[in-house]
Amino acid sequence: MTIADIDIDPDSSTDAHLAAAPVPSQSTYQTRVADYWNAEENPVNLELGKIDDLYHHHYGIGTVDPSVLDGETDAESDGRRDRITAELHRLEQAQAELLASHLGDLSPADRVFDAGCGRGGGSVVAHLRYGCHADGVTISRKQADFANEQARRRNIADKVRYHHRNMLDTGLATGAYAASWNNESTMYVELDLLFAEHARLLRRGGRYVTITGCYNDAYGRASREVSLINAHYICDIHPRSEYFRAMARNRLVPVHVQDLTGDTVPYWELRRQAGHLVTGIEETFLDAYRNGSFQYLLIVADRV
Repeated sequence: MTIADIDIDPDSSTDAHLAAAPVPSQSTYQTRVADYWNAEENPVNLELGKIDDLYHHHYGIGTVDPSVLDGETDAESDGRRDRITAELHRLEQAQAELLASHLGDLSPADRVFDAGCGRGGGSVVAHLRYGCHADGVTISRKQADFANEQARRRNIADKVRYHHRNMLDTGLATGAYAASWNNESTMYVELDLLFAEHARLLRRGGRYVTITGCYNDAYGRASREVSLINAHYICDIHPRSEYFRAMARNRLVPVHVQDLTGDTVPYWELRRQAGHLVTGIEETFLDAYRNGSFQYLLIVADRV
């Protein structure tokens, strides 16, 4: 019997009630990923989250308000810096809201699953939108502890919980979830293993959503830019076609696909001008989007 075979009470309120997993990581690579996120203190994640205590680990979509660049041209000017930070956070929040809007017709009694939840912003967005219960899973103990503290501060810890678990083998209850998602976390795992776990967790007719960067098969093999992004984030970006093949093998049927590439370019154009937040990968993302080798997709699927 594996952890995935053990039925867990979905109403249990603490991580201790989950099936015991010896170590969340399943390989040396996953241990390195966990180490990376346990050590991560990137301002582009932390400074944006401080605005309203919604911490996201993904990128943004939408049209940039050009007025945030008005005035001082010095990127270290407090007013300009604060405006850019707030605008980037607004775009990231718009991305989270778009994903949440595709989770289906949820009620406060429903449960949702946030795979690779990071510091927890997406689960909070879903809860605030639908009133539903949310379980987030991250391979990083540091992230899980941080996210649970945020839930306590918001007085929603009875509805929104975060667990130090592997999203490929969660120990959560089979068929207990009305919806589940990955927001820019699929590139850290094998898609067949990931979608098998989502299919196990979702009830029949449940909804799965992902927003992800993927490389464009029509371009050919992964481009130089995609390889640089992989190296920067210690990840393995999948080809677009593999998402649909792996979904088909795991009872997930796409019902909506949206190319968000054009919608995310303004975010990256603004971020490269944020001297206090740049990570050095901004131009690479823009080059990859513009040469057609990399795409930013929303995929919505039903569990059949």
